[in-house]
Amino acid sequence: MRTARAAVLAAPGRPAELREFPVPAPGPGEILLETLASEVCGTDVHLRDGRLAGVPYPIIPGHVSVGRVVEANGVARDAVGNPLAPGSVVSFFDVHATCHSCYQCLVARQPNRCPSRRVYGITYSAADGLLGGWADNILLLPGVRTVVLPEQLSVEDLIGGGCGLFTGFAAVDRAEIRLGDSVVVQGVGPVGLAAIAFARTSGAGTIVAVGEPAARRDLALRMGADETLALADARTEERAERVRAATGGRGADLVIEASGNPRAVPEGFAMLRDGGRYVIVGHYTDAGTVPVNPHVDINRKHAEVRGQWGSEFHHWTRALDTLLRYRERIPFAAVIGRRYCLEEANQALDDVEALRVTKAIIVP
Repeated sequence: MRTARAAVLAAPGRPAELREFPVPAPGPGEILLETLASEVCGTDVHLRDGRLAGVPYPIIPGHVSVGRVVEANGVARDAVGNPLAPGSVVSFFDVHATCHSCYQCLVARQPNRCPSRRVYGITYSAADGLLGGWADNILLLPGVRTVVLPEQLSVEDLIGGGCGLFTGFAAVDRAEIRLGDSVVVQGVGPVGLAAIAFARTSGAGTIVAVGEPAARRDLALRMGADETLALADARTEERAERVRAATGGRGADLVIEASGNPRAVPEGFAMLRDGGRYVIVGHYTDAGTVPVNPHVDINRKHAEVRGQWGSEFHHWTRALDTLLRYRERIPFAAVIGRRYCLEEANQALDDVEALRVTKAIIVP
């Protein structure tokens, strides 16, 4: 039987190790991919360090990937009706197995909170097979929503954004940006960069990006920010004053937190105008608490606060459509800092954690 190599996280706190797995013949409704690229994101650092609960170690990480179809058993079209065949270059929505029958799915219409949801590269064990992107091959189970990449989009266009591409789009969708709205994006990693890009294509007015390091702030300007603010050069009140100066003294109509740092939250309230909207999307793990004054920050300010947990498939497809239309203006391929082979997975994790690269990708 043919085998595939995969980088495996065997347990929290342990480095990734290379293992071999049998490559299965796809069953009915399944698709076998040859992996072309898989992202390394902050979530993968959290997985290595054991900061996510309920992870069934050992796992094969890699939740957003692009691959070439090797074999498709009974699948002739992708999730949106495009022809799919061996040789097609595809990506897929990493969230799988939502039940479509619980309260969250049916009544609340929030499948991203379905208790049955599974996620490639995160909630599947390596014992389940090639269900993560850090491998030579990926097996797509029946019902995984797969989309053939348009010819105009390269692998790098999609994987340069990675999961941040879709999460950032979901955050902007949740923010309900109106034409001309002033926006602050806290954080200039992949989620923040995507939020900047999609805020700009949504017709936002002034966009201010806050974060480190300088190379990421440069990318923020390329993605559509009008101004960037460093964290090291000023205190919270000075940055808030810069935002007020850029918005006629009012503060921003919308603030999107994409940093994952709890200290960003009080600062975000300080940057928000009275009656503004604050969307918090960056806290995928529990990074701790910070003091918030309900009277000053929320009630007296008449602020609206919204959380956004991940994304849904409609975000995924709409983000791809928007990327296709505006690909010259939102250069996600430029976000890729370095490509790593499977043997270099630990170096990739270290580089992402140390902010040495904005987007690392695994190319088996």
